[in-house]
Amino acid sequence: FHTLFMLQVENVKLLDRYTNRKAANGTLYLTATHLIYVDASAEVRKETWILHHHIATVEKLPLTTAGYPLLIHCKNFHVAHFVIGQERDCHEVYTSLLKLSQPVKPEELYAFSYNPKMSKENREIGWKLIDLKVDYQRMGIPNNYWEITDVNKDYEVCNTYPPEIVVPRAANKAVVVGSSRFRSRGRIPVLSYLYKGNNAAICRCSQPLSGFSARCLEDEQMLQAIREANPGSPFMYVVDTRPKLNAMANRAAGKGYENEDNYDNIRFKFIGIENIHVMRNSLQKLLEVCEMKSPSMSDFLTGLENSGWLRHIKAVMDAGVFLAKAVKDEKASVLVHCSDGWDRTAQVCSLASLLLDPFYRTFKGFMVLIEKEWIAMGHKFSHRCGHLDGDPKEVSPVFTQFVECVWQLMQQFPCTFEFNERFLLEIHDHVYSCQFGNFLGTCHKEREDLKICEKTHSLWPFLLQKKQELRNPLYRGFTAYKELQPNTLPFSFQFWCGMYNRFDKGMHPKQCVLDHLLSCMSQKMKLEGNASELENKLPFLDGPLPSEACSLSKVGRAASKTPMLNTPQDYEGEPSPVLSNGTSARDIDVTSDVDQKYKENLSHHRDLHDLNDAIDVLDSEAKDGKPQHH
Repeated sequence: FHTLFMLQVENVKLLDRYTNRKAANGTLYLTATHLIYVDASAEVRKETWILHHHIATVEKLPLTTAGYPLLIHCKNFHVAHFVIGQERDCHEVYTSLLKLSQPVKPEELYAFSYNPKMSKENREIGWKLIDLKVDYQRMGIPNNYWEITDVNKDYEVCNTYPPEIVVPRAANKAVVVGSSRFRSRGRIPVLSYLYKGNNAAICRCSQPLSGFSARCLEDEQMLQAIREANPGSPFMYVVDTRPKLNAMANRAAGKGYENEDNYDNIRFKFIGIENIHVMRNSLQKLLEVCEMKSPSMSDFLTGLENSGWLRHIKAVMDAGVFLAKAVKDEKASVLVHCSDGWDRTAQVCSLASLLLDPFYRTFKGFMVLIEKEWIAMGHKFSHRCGHLDGDPKEVSPVFTQFVECVWQLMQQFPCTFEFNERFLLEIHDHVYSCQFGNFLGTCHKEREDLKICEKTHSLWPFLLQKKQELRNPLYRGFTAYKELQPNTLPFSFQFWCGMYNRFDKGMHPKQCVLDHLLSCMSQKMKLEGNASELENKLPFLDGPLPSEACSLSKVGRAASKTPMLNTPQDYEGEPSPVLSNGTSARDIDVTSDVDQKYKENLSHHRDLHDLNDAIDVLDSEAKDGKPQHH
């Protein structure tokens, strides 16, 4: 194992920002994929793993009496403060991390070397797990008004859309091609979600190349076809998610927004979500607040307000709520765009779908939603997440904001999501980890060129194997809640400590109630399993008393239906405390489950059965999760 180390430095201190404990002292290792810190001062071996791709910045601080400080900020909001004894060692670690954390070519990303010892057949099955055609069929497409077309099969219409798109049946190829010439980057109006209850649709596109007066007959026909595909409404909304001033500024560049005079029966509306640059700066201010050493309540609240972060989260949520209400209550179709239709548009369309459809609140449904609205439709993950050494102005927390909006909904509706907070954190980790191929590149064509499905593994099977520990124990099932109507008044939004201060152990003194519930469920099932085993052994003894046999047989029947949950407490000995974000405060301190045991992620698993017969709050629809063994 030691031959894998590219660099090894002894006597390195690791500082803890939130406790006054003595700094850890240990050895820092650099491998091809991870920084590993082993605390030699701990009574039990304690490791910190940081994936190189997670590193956002590496900073050398001024010399102190203890040595040469090195501050590492990660994209998943982990902050590591090392102090290295020798300047030469510090500089070597610094330059190595800069190089390792900023690969230049896609082929250098972790996904292309990650090998979980999985057969080629299983890898291919993993990539076929999510089939977007099945989701469209679930919505009732194709039908009399909508069709799945391969008009973009050679990426001639739009090189950032997938080969197959859903368009109105009334829009022929000439209309599609004509509209693409009038839309920024050819991103024509296509269907995002069809509400089966009343045929109202959510569609998405990019801004029109309208300037101050230009118009396009085919584009007008395309919008008319969308409106007429919903016979129950005499009008449709066109929603521009940008602030009006931004959209007007784009007019001077020959772009802009739709002129209501040129389109029949549309109602135009601006929803002011700021651009990627404002969001990037806002997050930076938020993180500065999170890193304050000992802030007063006033300092923290003032800093949080000045960052504007929750104001931006509210703006995204408000937009999603507007779309959902327009579709459900007004029975009107909606066309959504921002500038290029791959940032704010993705946030708003996916959030509206989540509010309208309980399927997207399940494990499988949420994966489908991300594949459909973010991956297939060309959100530029590679640029927005800074996967490669590139323009820092292209980096922005667009997907992070979406994940936070989902978490905010989970706080208001704790029984409506099949998954828990940890599931969101796992996905967020892997958007940046580059360990799996799902989020590499910027669009379908680029992933095709990189041969992602042939050379990398999909994240989704890995997450489904961990389904039991990512499950929400309060989930009431698929049919308990249909549409969600969240409160978006300011007091409804919370600071997400579990995301932004996730790795600061001193800030998580209490065990999360949901984690404790999962632990109790696990313990209950373990005891039932033990009882079942003892019952099976009884015939070989003198035989039980009649009353005991009756009692035990009931327990046995329950146990046969309720396998053990695989939770952080599911280990021998005393259960470790679990932090509010679900991180186990055991002897190993890692940036994510993956970094801790990434060599064995997909190698060991066992079949699990549905838990419903034992605990009625779990989803009757859930099938055969496969958690991994530790």
